[in-house]
Amino acid sequence: MIGTTIEWYDYFLFGLAASLVFNKLFFPDFDPLVGTILSLGTFAIGFLARPLGGLVFGHFGDKVGRKKLLVLSLLMMGGATFAMGLLPTYGAIGVAAPLLLIVLRLLQGFALGGEWGGAVLMVSEHGDDRRRGFWASWPQAGAPGGNLLATGVLAILASVQSDAAFEAWGWRIPFLLSGLLVLIGLWIRLSVAESPVFLEAARKAREQTAPEKAPIVRVLREGWRQILIASGARFAENVSYYVITAFILVYITTELDLPRAAGLNAVLIGSAIHFASIPVWGWLSDVLGRRTVYIFGASGMLVWSFVLFALLDTASQGAMVLAVSVGLVLHGAMYAPQAAFFAELFGTRVRYTGASIGYQLASIVAGGLAPLVATALLAATGSSLAISFYVAATCVLTIVAVYLAKETRGSSLGEDDSGSTSEQVAEQRSMTP
Repeated sequence: MIGTTIEWYDYFLFGLAASLVFNKLFFPDFDPLVGTILSLGTFAIGFLARPLGGLVFGHFGDKVGRKKLLVLSLLMMGGATFAMGLLPTYGAIGVAAPLLLIVLRLLQGFALGGEWGGAVLMVSEHGDDRRRGFWASWPQAGAPGGNLLATGVLAILASVQSDAAFEAWGWRIPFLLSGLLVLIGLWIRLSVAESPVFLEAARKAREQTAPEKAPIVRVLREGWRQILIASGARFAENVSYYVITAFILVYITTELDLPRAAGLNAVLIGSAIHFASIPVWGWLSDVLGRRTVYIFGASGMLVWSFVLFALLDTASQGAMVLAVSVGLVLHGAMYAPQAAFFAELFGTRVRYTGASIGYQLASIVAGGLAPLVATALLAATGSSLAISFYVAATCVLTIVAVYLAKETRGSSLGEDDSGSTSEQVAEQRSMTP
């Protein structure tokens, strides 16, 4: 969880900075709203590299182990974030500044593409079947933990610095702080033992005489349905999260003309509540089932997408905190069971690859474009209602995808060494006397 918190801190920090200051630092020659759209475009670009990262890290994670790839992803992410803190702006080197920013953002996306699968599988494959939803939800808590950390640092800087000082040099401090956090995360990850489920599956694979097909080949041939289910399940969770945590900062500062601290404080408080709610939802998924909790979260988000902006439009700090907090709690009902749910969809020898592809594939057109689409809808219509319908539509897609999945609660992760999906293994077992 700590390692994942650090990686998400790096990733979310970029999104927050893109919403607040990157338009002025890297796209100063454009109209403020157009500059914001371009700035959020660099945020979206990072999502393009995430499926590739999931594919590459997943392949080698299924081949050589989860631990080595987790260490590598942390180093890549931290290095890219630290380098962002040293970047010259457009005023210093011209168009090269946003180009370098894009390169570093792609590196961030590639690293994060491999992070999620490795982190949740390390916990899922260490834990027991009965309480997997609870234990696997803790790496998921690293996402709001990272957002809480990133938002907290920016909120402190915004409160003690003038806007001019923050835009001149203050924004660099959180990026440079990543270097210290990476050292802490690296020490922790090097101390963690490799997944026992993976080690046993690898041992049995070495005893086979027939050569193994590449994990990507096997999972696309045998697990394509599970990949589609995972991607569909991601849509509402991914879109709603970035609308609530990234886009509303644009909405509050440009549409409502409120200080950035108002939005940052709302996200800060909401992220703390979000962090605390995730293990609770994970535990409930062990009790009620993954699908039940997931569909509840998506259904609640469908309704709340219309309440969210009505509360924001009051310009009341309390109403904004309520809007963000309830939205993130409902998001947690989708996000918490996701780790165990996706891990249980795939067999051991393709689990890293399958879970990572399913998770990251949707991120390109879901979370990656969400702040950009929301900003464009606001610019085109002048109303937040179109954004609410956009989020609601993704909720419908997610509800359908999860409804079509089989319940996976309590299934064993160690029973399959062939790379089959969990559904195929269950069918094979049911036919065995």
